[in-house]
Amino acid sequence: MSASHVTIDANEAAAYIAHKTNEIIAIYPITPASPMGEHADQWSAMKIKNLWGTVPEVIEMQSEGGAAGAVHGALQTGALTTTFTASQGLLLMLPNMYKIAGELTATVFHVAARSLAAQGLSIFGDHSDVMSARGTGWAMLFANSAQEAMDFALISQAATLESRIPFLHVFDGFRTSHEIRKIEKLSEATIRAMIDDELVQAHRQRALSPDRPFIRGTAQNPDTYFQSRETVNPYYLATPEIVQQAMDRFAGLTGRQYRLFEYYGAPKAERVIVLMGSGCDAAEETIDYLNARGENLGMVKVRLFRPFSAAHLLAALPPTAKVVAVLDRTKEPGSAGEPLYQDVLTAISEGMMSGTAPFATFPKVIGGRY
Repeated sequence: MSASHVTIDANEAAAYIAHKTNEIIAIYPITPASPMGEHADQWSAMKIKNLWGTVPEVIEMQSEGGAAGAVHGALQTGALTTTFTASQGLLLMLPNMYKIAGELTATVFHVAARSLAAQGLSIFGDHSDVMSARGTGWAMLFANSAQEAMDFALISQAATLESRIPFLHVFDGFRTSHEIRKIEKLSEATIRAMIDDELVQAHRQRALSPDRPFIRGTAQNPDTYFQSRETVNPYYLATPEIVQQAMDRFAGLTGRQYRLFEYYGAPKAERVIVLMGSGCDAAEETIDYLNARGENLGMVKVRLFRPFSAAHLLAALPPTAKVVAVLDRTKEPGSAGEPLYQDVLTAISEGMMSGTAPFATFPKVIGGRY
């Protein structure tokens, strides 16, 4: 397929895919995610159609909580539905997010990750908001650039329909959301090739309907509640491989190969950093510079943070690593360590105990923030 190139930012890139692959878009503006909703609203006003030949209905609600409620309701009717948000707006969506994940409902929320107001208010990018949502049961896929924002928006949509796990598609606020780059625009043919219409039909068949009565939202006693919560485990265990398969199909269509945990640097690096988000690009250039001057460094870009696949992480790390530095982009006061650090440390520790880690000796694992 011949590629066309456009000069846009990550907000527009993600909104383009969201508009092409959804039927209802519930929005409420919040910096730095507002342009995604504005683009979608403008395109629908211009009668631009989605993959299935209909114009997505864009609804502006009274708050982010209302937008999440509208998404939840629309999903229960079998509609393909999405929203865009950040920061405190994402926090208002958490109650509905727990329900959407608990009901195994496919959707993608696009998040321009932003600081949460603490001692002061900051509108700039970090991962405080999405880390507050990591217990909801949503998958989290992190993009590092405008090109990845377009690509991962589509990969997320394909993966959520197959896995039935809802996705947060995340990219850093301002640093990525507003960075204008020349990227390859995905054609409608490529988008259509990634979206399986049989999975879309299966999503529609799960809609609440008087023709197919089904009860949801029941009250459960602890014995039933606990057992039913455990029944979702196979879905989460299958999700990492589903995402990787979607990435592989995408590579076949575009030539851009992504991995859940992507290693970059010296093949036998002794010092490795692990991080996710826009910092990966800066780290990559730094590693090139230092390795050219005799250093022996590497890095792991974390793409899929939830569900966290320890096996894929261990496979990405070089066996020669002696020191692993994990960089989070959030602060958790009172915690033994930030979220990514704890997951990496746990994966390496359990891998060493079970003999599945590639290291001869236990590497030193250090946590930090950037």
